[in-house]
Amino acid sequence: MKIRLNQRNIPILATFGVFLLIYLIGSVLYQNFFSIRVFSNLFYDNAFVGVIAVGMTFVIISGGIDLSVGSVIAFTGVLTAKLVMGYQVHPLFAILLALMIGAILGFTMGCLIHYFNLPAFLVTLVGMFLMRGLAFQVTLDSIPIRHGFLDKIVYFGIPLGKRVSFSGLAVVFLLIVVGGIYLSHFTKFGRNVYAIGGSEQSAILMGLPVGKTKILIYTMNSTLCALAGVVYTLYTLSGYPLACVGLELDVIAAVVIGGTLLTGGAGYVEGTLVGILILGLIQTFITFQGTLSSWWTKIVVGILLFVFILLQTYLSKTGALKKA
Repeated sequence: MKIRLNQRNIPILATFGVFLLIYLIGSVLYQNFFSIRVFSNLFYDNAFVGVIAVGMTFVIISGGIDLSVGSVIAFTGVLTAKLVMGYQVHPLFAILLALMIGAILGFTMGCLIHYFNLPAFLVTLVGMFLMRGLAFQVTLDSIPIRHGFLDKIVYFGIPLGKRVSFSGLAVVFLLIVVGGIYLSHFTKFGRNVYAIGGSEQSAILMGLPVGKTKILIYTMNSTLCALAGVVYTLYTLSGYPLACVGLELDVIAAVVIGGTLLTGGAGYVEGTLVGILILGLIQTFITFQGTLSSWWTKIVVGILLFVFILLQTYLSKTGALKKA
């Protein structure tokens, strides 16, 4: 019996292949590279990037882009730290306020993009400068943050073995991924996102709620960015207005390497998860090597991104990634 490969699945299969190849090479070259500790740390160290990447996957599948994500993280971090340490506000209230601000930002950008037919690139670029400027209005310095409630979250972990645990931040990351997979594959919202990315005009003619869906996409994405800001703050135990400068490019790279078509209409949240883990593996590989500059991470990611864009272009021309 012949097994036929669906060409639409080639990008995500290539993503899994790259992940396994890097993991295999690292395991052969370095002792302890193939270990539970290293694998769990991939989720912990990249949790905040992964949370953003899930939202960005929906944005890119819909044919949009969001450049404000790094600035939202910075603003969320300094706001949370300032409220908790400067005004003695309970962290839970500060987190809820940060999420609310993120949702309002995303809702506003979504409305501007839809109702005024403005390019997502320009609207989110404005959002990037706005949130970064607001972060500097809160403080110019780094603010350390400590609180008993936050310590419980930071030091929570699911035991995996001797002195190894799966951290609470990693659990948050995985829960967001599971939620993203469910939304994309098993809900009308997910189907609408793919339809809009495939052809917005066709989606309108089919009577789909294009405007509502686009606004929800950007609202969800900015809310997840605010949540990622909280995760980042817990990861670093500080808020800093210059945090995550240029992070949006890393997130976009992870999403594309994860098999999402940059022009929209095709992609998988589960592929984005593997794309994030690939970025983490490259950083881990360089750390184990010990003599290479951390800038090699950017070089390798750039090469991978170029290869995946070429693959997407080829498959699009052959009709394998024909949009909905």
